[in-house]
Amino acid sequence: MIAKPLSWFGIVRLGLVQTALGAIIVLTTSTMNRVMVVELALPAMLPGALVTWHYALQTLRPRWGYGSDVGGRRTPWIIGGMAVLGLGGIGAAIATAWMSTNVTAGVTLAVIAFTLIGIGVGAAGTSLLVLLAKRVAEPRRAPAATIVWIMMIAGFAVTAGVAGSLLDPFSPERLVAVTSGLAVAAFLLAVVAVWGLEGKAAAAPAAAPEAKPPFRVALAEVWAEPEARRFTIFLFMSMLAYSAQDLILEPFAGAVFGMTPGESTKLSGIQHSGVLAGLIAVALAGSSLCRGWLGSMRQWVVGGCLVSAAALASLVAAGAVGPGWPLRASVFVLGAANGAFAGAAIASMMGLAGQGHASREGVRMGLWGASQALAFGLGGFVGTVAVDIVRYVVGDPVVAYTGVFATEALLFVVSAVLATQIHGLDQPVARDRVRTGEESFAAGTGRG
Repeated sequence: MIAKPLSWFGIVRLGLVQTALGAIIVLTTSTMNRVMVVELALPAMLPGALVTWHYALQTLRPRWGYGSDVGGRRTPWIIGGMAVLGLGGIGAAIATAWMSTNVTAGVTLAVIAFTLIGIGVGAAGTSLLVLLAKRVAEPRRAPAATIVWIMMIAGFAVTAGVAGSLLDPFSPERLVAVTSGLAVAAFLLAVVAVWGLEGKAAAAPAAAPEAKPPFRVALAEVWAEPEARRFTIFLFMSMLAYSAQDLILEPFAGAVFGMTPGESTKLSGIQHSGVLAGLIAVALAGSSLCRGWLGSMRQWVVGGCLVSAAALASLVAAGAVGPGWPLRASVFVLGAANGAFAGAAIASMMGLAGQGHASREGVRMGLWGASQALAFGLGGFVGTVAVDIVRYVVGDPVVAYTGVFATEALLFVVSAVLATQIHGLDQPVARDRVRTGEESFAAGTGRG
């Protein structure tokens, strides 16, 4: 028996898990970052190193995916991962508060807490994406990717607003109390959202022992698959380009265009609005209403990468022209192109997860998740370091920032070329073959 594809309500329920996951992450990577640097006057490299460590642990995602492949169920890994993530978030709050009286003890506990955060995100996030890949009908993948991504962003936004109001007047004790309450609420939301969603079909007896090779063998088998390997490399290159500008765009706006902190924050909001617009465009292109009229996912991935490169090139020109350049328009286009390629890549990932060796969806999704996380961790770090080095050597901040933007543009062009070599990015576009979520869904191949 094969479980029916998820309804739209089921997709939203899985999106709520992403909302819960994002709620805990934003507290640890944003709020506690600020507390360490501003309220506690600690070096900025401390929270930076902790966040980098959390990203480094994402390289274990293939192992978590393999575990869910062997067990045949994803729900226990999602719930277990959320529990570990919640404990890590609470531990990080306690560690931050402890730093106000004992820095050494606080940092030690913070390392342990961020280790739990990295493990929890990897375990829950990987199995969540596998469940989406196996249970979302092919015509709904692009909209599903947009829904899940938007709901994660909603988790960031809602938590930031709620936590911000609850944390004032600030005290270390209040930080622990607010974080603990939000972590428990996020965990309960995830449990309610995913409970019973996987269905009885997923609880069928596991495959025979001979179908369960050791992890190293399973990972080697997946890496030997040309499509999986090409997609892994593409994700690393594109996400490296995507993330390298995250920490330098606002400083660039301040240094070159003289924007105030408030104005540069608004500029970041314009970029995120563009990302949302790009995601919605991909969702519409992949929906049954527009299917076959607005191109394949490959075209959106390649086009998004090339337009991202062009937008970054425009930022290079902005550095040369100065305040007269329409910076906000360039940033919006960059966000929209980023959202388009990312949304199309995630939608394609759902289809590619079921291609190749059977019962390896978790390993594939884990491999791709590890590639993305490693790229994000390196991108933010390398981007800021490159700016500092060039600025020190040349002495000109404009050259430093635009040099990084130009390198990112080149990475996006390379990513576009890599995407043309991934055959699995071609999604079926025949309009007469669109099926509803109530029809049979071959979960093993990922086809609707």
